[in-house]
Amino acid sequence: MSQLLFEGKDWSFETLQAIYDAVESVAKNDLALDTFPNQIEVITAEQMLDAYSSTGMPLLYRHWSFGKRFAQFEGVYRAGLQGLAYEIVINANPCISYVMEENSATMQALVIAHAAFGHNHFFKNNYQFRQWTDPGGILDYLAYAKNYIASCEERYGEAEVEQLLDAAHALAPQGVDRYPRKRRMSLLDEERRNRARREESERLYNDLWRTVPTAGEAARKTIDHQRALLRLPQENILYFLEKTAPKLASWQREILRIVRLISQYFYPQQQTKVMNEGCATYCHYRIMNALHEAGRIGDGSFLEFLQSHTNAIRQPTAHDPSYSGVNPYALGFDMMSDIARIVREPTEEDRHWFPDIAGRGDEIAVLKDVWANYRDDSFIAQFLSPHLMRKWRLFHIVDEADAPKLKVESIHNERGYQDLRRSLASDYEAGRHTPDIQIVDVDLAGSRRLVLHHHVFAGEILDVVDAALVLRHLTSLWGYEVMLEEVDAATNEVLKAHMASPEP
Repeated sequence: MSQLLFEGKDWSFETLQAIYDAVESVAKNDLALDTFPNQIEVITAEQMLDAYSSTGMPLLYRHWSFGKRFAQFEGVYRAGLQGLAYEIVINANPCISYVMEENSATMQALVIAHAAFGHNHFFKNNYQFRQWTDPGGILDYLAYAKNYIASCEERYGEAEVEQLLDAAHALAPQGVDRYPRKRRMSLLDEERRNRARREESERLYNDLWRTVPTAGEAARKTIDHQRALLRLPQENILYFLEKTAPKLASWQREILRIVRLISQYFYPQQQTKVMNEGCATYCHYRIMNALHEAGRIGDGSFLEFLQSHTNAIRQPTAHDPSYSGVNPYALGFDMMSDIARIVREPTEEDRHWFPDIAGRGDEIAVLKDVWANYRDDSFIAQFLSPHLMRKWRLFHIVDEADAPKLKVESIHNERGYQDLRRSLASDYEAGRHTPDIQIVDVDLAGSRRLVLHHHVFAGEILDVVDAALVLRHLTSLWGYEVMLEEVDAATNEVLKAHMASPEP
């Protein structure tokens, strides 16, 4: 009697259950994955497009930008210029995996292995997600946020709420805490506590912005007290505005808080793209191979899987028209596979570079430790091997605008390997692609002008048009004049200043 889970491309919900059970058996028994309970949702292509447009989160509030993204994705998809993801997975407890009904049976097995077990394990165990997210409360909080914003639209008008969301979304990249300050509460507990503390917050707010005496010792003491309340400098601009903007109503502060908390929820994903996709891809590769070896998947289906897997981990060269940088699936999978090789069959070079893991023999234990305790920059800095750098043909090229030629900075030698992985790791540092902008001062005694500093590294100042657009949103929330100074991070020299005033 055949042990195949399916034959051909067609599947039923009974087939899907059998696939899930077989994948779960390998994931738990062979890979010892530790996951949240799973919830598998089968959706149409149109629903997948809708999930794309709302950042993959169910129950998210309405905003025109989501509809715009939906129209863009739909146009490209209908024209046949781009396919859709086979799945979307939500960091929640239970972990929700959306799979497309158009997928073949083989692809359903692949995406369940990839999302419901690979991503799921990473979400549950990686320290970034454990530190910053609340999987048990996110869905309830999203439902609260959606209902709250809908009620504000009914009470204050859709245009008023839309304008506020536009400004909040523009500032969302500057609306996260990059360093934990205390143990985080669940999202719903935090929302309940916020309601209980609202009266006290209003008292502090009134104390902060009451009329300042015009002269004398009393004025100085009052201003000193107010500066202490502001807790400057402040990197989380949305938090600062939510707590202290002089002209915002309480419902506007709550909407800023909603956008801020949802932005914070996605923060770990920005820091673990290579690791997260590498973990999920390595897991699905091991699981699908195990199912094929056990006779649960036929040769034809296994070839279909290999084609999809190979496409996912393809790394175009720099001269390829499809090149768009480092493919996180490719780098992540290769690094996970290379770590497994070092643990099982190390060379003398591996023993020199990785004495703590070389030859340990249990690759799953080592990989689970890596998945739990690193993010992309530290992972690459610690585990990118000379063997893999040679395989990828990595070099460090310095391209300076005023130099007549390119310069090869790092090559394949002892020092070059160190420099190469340090250079690549720096590309994945948390603050590398988000400007370091902090609120540093407020003119409490006079104009209430808000002053921000952008710390400039390597002379990379902000684009003038982008800075003007963001400042316009910032002034609409603050209600007074805003000045953004570009400050050299090394010398503290002010390189440029941007000014904006609220519209009359």
